[in-house]
Amino acid sequence: MTQPKRYLVTSALPYANGLKHVGHLAGAYIPADIYVRYLRAQKRDVVFVCGSDEHGTAIPIQATREGTTPQAIIDKYHEAMKQDFEDLSMSFDIYHRTSSPLHHETAQEFFTKLNDAGELEIKETEQYYDEEAGSFLADRYIKGTCPNCGSDRAFGDQCETCGRTLSPDELINPVSTLSGKTPVKKKTSHWYLPLGKHEQFLKDWILEQHKDDWRPSVYGQCKSWIEGGLQSRAVTRDLDWGIKVPLKEAAGKVLYVWFDAPIGYISATKQWALDQGKDWKPYWQDKETKLVHFIGKDNIVFHCIIFPAILMAHGQYHLPDNVPANEFLNLEGDKISTSRNWAVWLHEYLEDFPNKQDVLRYVLTATAPETKDNDFTWKDFQARNNNELVAIFGNFVNRVMVLSHKYFDGKVLMGSELTSVDRGVLEELKQYPAKIASSIEQYRFREALSEFMNLAR
Repeated sequence: MTQPKRYLVTSALPYANGLKHVGHLAGAYIPADIYVRYLRAQKRDVVFVCGSDEHGTAIPIQATREGTTPQAIIDKYHEAMKQDFEDLSMSFDIYHRTSSPLHHETAQEFFTKLNDAGELEIKETEQYYDEEAGSFLADRYIKGTCPNCGSDRAFGDQCETCGRTLSPDELINPVSTLSGKTPVKKKTSHWYLPLGKHEQFLKDWILEQHKDDWRPSVYGQCKSWIEGGLQSRAVTRDLDWGIKVPLKEAAGKVLYVWFDAPIGYISATKQWALDQGKDWKPYWQDKETKLVHFIGKDNIVFHCIIFPAILMAHGQYHLPDNVPANEFLNLEGDKISTSRNWAVWLHEYLEDFPNKQDVLRYVLTATAPETKDNDFTWKDFQARNNNELVAIFGNFVNRVMVLSHKYFDGKVLMGSELTSVDRGVLEELKQYPAKIASSIEQYRFREALSEFMNLAR
């Protein structure tokens, strides 16, 4: 396979209404950082972008609860997340934000291009409305019983228990999470992306072209969605906070956060190019670029079906080559939950374990939920630190240093000084870079780490 001319790597844009935990790190950030560091070590042309996702209903709601403004909320969490990522040694080329003027401009350009080309349709629909709160409800702010598994931990977009993607109309006994009251239906008009129009293309592109190189979990979720029939999806919503829809007849409406957030990868690349005096277009519009999205499994549909449909409808953009989504990381046998504060928060870890970010990176890589949900436990954390990092890797480094100085004056033996045993060992060691590289190229980071530790063993 021909090596790409350049790489564009993205990590999911974290939502700017709260800090990040180990589940986020294991899903979308540490794997991406490993991949990018490997590419840079190979002297390849790579740009690694990320940034804060700062729109959507949750921001103004949280601002109301905290008695402040939406801008204050996103400023607070953007800076905090950016600092935490820096402290974790994430090597983003840019950590951008979707509240930037450049992003607003880019997202509005996308909407205008699609609308002018007839790629969007206007529909009048009835949507859930909370009369007490005086607000249309985002899917996440409608809670009810899951029609699939019967759990009462289902929201209007997804069931927290079985993971099934839902729509608000599918919920049994829906209630508003804002007031706790039963919402009513109210008419409103919005612009929609007719995904069904692109169904055949997506079938050919995903189900045929990527059946062998995408992870089975990613491919399977896409296959299920496509074969179930793709429905039109609103790209606008009734809300004050967000990117204004650039049409006179759309007063009071903003771009839906799911539509503008992935475009944030493009605006981040544009800002990086401006900062570096480079051209952003080859990274998004040249087929010799390899585009890789690192995400958690709850974002598969957006990155594999919806965003590619937007890019294809636009007509000038390269589609993602791979989306190596991870499964979920649980904590001590229970699902991580921000609402229940059941999480290991990155900022608290960095405070409680100063200068130990590499230990966390190691453990989260060793237990990465690449093929199935996995579990983070403090007992395993301690065991991997003591029995692997210290007893295997640390002991290997220590012995090499001590014995080299004790017996060879700290010099590395070469040429005729080497014994046949030395040469045999060196020949064996030469096999490891290729093994590790192969695993990383296929996004099998646990396997790559295991091979590295085998080398130390």
